[in-house]
Amino acid sequence: MTADMKKFNTFAFEEVEPSIGLVTMNRPEQLNAINMEMLEEFDELFRILSRFDATIKVLIITGEGRSYSSGADLNDAIAYKDTDAFADPELFLKIVQERYANLILGMRRIPQPVISAVNGPAAGGGFSMTLASDIRVASPEACFIASFINIGLSGGELGCSYYLPRLVGLARASEILLTGRKVWAEEAERIGLVSKVVPREQLLEEALSRARMMTTKSSGALKLTKRALDQNIDAPSLEAAVNVENRNQAIMVFSGEFFKLIQSFSKK
Repeated sequence: MTADMKKFNTFAFEEVEPSIGLVTMNRPEQLNAINMEMLEEFDELFRILSRFDATIKVLIITGEGRSYSSGADLNDAIAYKDTDAFADPELFLKIVQERYANLILGMRRIPQPVISAVNGPAAGGGFSMTLASDIRVASPEACFIASFINIGLSGGELGCSYYLPRLVGLARASEILLTGRKVWAEEAERIGLVSKVVPREQLLEEALSRARMMTTKSSGALKLTKRALDQNIDAPSLEAAVNVENRNQAIMVFSGEFFKLIQSFSKK
């Protein structure tokens, strides 16, 4: 089964253009809050996208309505309060915490670059999803909220303490995580959290314009570029980073695309 044939309840998925997948989180009345069903459906989508025969090269994620995602559905926490999920820390870790964290890890494990088109508030887990994306574009209505500390949790959640300092620097990340304040789109663009802010009606087209450029590249090149960035952001040395790059380039030279493309360049 290909991804465009699969129907989901908590989000819509379509191959909106050849090789470009579009996920639209579709719980607008709940501000696209992430519940357990959505986590399971993202797991299924990521399994499909990771198959060797997947036709999707780039994935765009956005939200239906006025929100990107308000984060974890707190109604779940209330519903599960008296169940095994909250019986002790070990069960909570397994049943709840690790399942939410797998959403972020899954976004990084799939071979496709991920573009977040942030159409409104991205709070909590929704904020984490934007950080785990490879590219972020936003509309003026977008705001980013590390809301964990506002509900009595640590500000380090779902990869925030890893990605945010790398995107905006430690000083800015510390202030954002410790205060839980809103970072509006204009500021997000200024500090490098998003690539560009465009009017809401142009947001999807802005994301698609970047995705179209990527679809002209080979799937292998996109995958290995994403992997190199993930690994080399923490490379212990220049030599270690170059070793990863050398391996990737050797693989791609023998992929069949390299000589075809350099021949066309040489003719120009």
